[in-house]
Amino acid sequence: PNLARWFDVQDRIEHAEGEVRVAIVGKYTQLEDAYKSLNEALEHAGIKSRTKVKVRYLNSEDVEDKGTSILEGVDAILVPGGFGERGVEGKILAAQYARENKVPYLGICLGMQVALIEYARNVAGLKGAHSSEFDAKSKYPVVGLITEWIDEDGKLETRSEDSDLGGTMRLGAQLCHLTEGSKVAELYGSLEIYERHRHRYEVNNTLLPKITAKGLQVTGLSSDKKLVEIIENPDHPWFVAAQFHPEFTSTPRDGHPLFAGFVKAAGEFNKAR
Repeated sequence: PNLARWFDVQDRIEHAEGEVRVAIVGKYTQLEDAYKSLNEALEHAGIKSRTKVKVRYLNSEDVEDKGTSILEGVDAILVPGGFGERGVEGKILAAQYARENKVPYLGICLGMQVALIEYARNVAGLKGAHSSEFDAKSKYPVVGLITEWIDEDGKLETRSEDSDLGGTMRLGAQLCHLTEGSKVAELYGSLEIYERHRHRYEVNNTLLPKITAKGLQVTGLSSDKKLVEIIENPDHPWFVAAQFHPEFTSTPRDGHPLFAGFVKAAGEFNKAR
């Protein structure tokens, strides 16, 4: 068998030319294997760019209790998915720290939603903005439970507050339309991608114009072009967040476009210190 590509992977691992420190700000950091797919995707991205990626696990509740000073010294911040209210404000603070300090940011699933919430609160002026998952009485529920949507086959999907949690998620590989000229379109080299999903709550389109009017860009939409899949901050060197889970399709030989771009941005941030 031709093992040339695997020998190349080995060479890139053994002869790294740089090193970056990435903070994963999550709720399950006491069990690092909870983020196994993320760890692997970061390593794959490092292989692509001959960069050693050192991961610093930070509990989002510690960010709440100790402040964002514990984020100092990292070259990039990744906020992953999660369920439940615990630690959410810490994730929001991490997104704010990344935005204000121009630290490369990658948000995944809930990590996208908290980035949107933070922007709504602190840039768009929607005081108290939140997800209805965590605050059902929020005046500005910028993230909420979408009850109906059309999948790529034209089938009507439905869910409600009383629906079974697992059975009402938007699951599996789904088509996503990218905006021409966006950072993600450049990274993927395509305007149509398929990525895997696992979530219930979506961006509230009713309030979205108030947020985009203040500069945040929606650069990825669902197959029916009605649900937000990706957001970018154009006033930031590298601030990308996605509703889907790109880590699930990363491989050692090919990596993944979002993680590759993220680690590359971390390296540039490190060199500019």
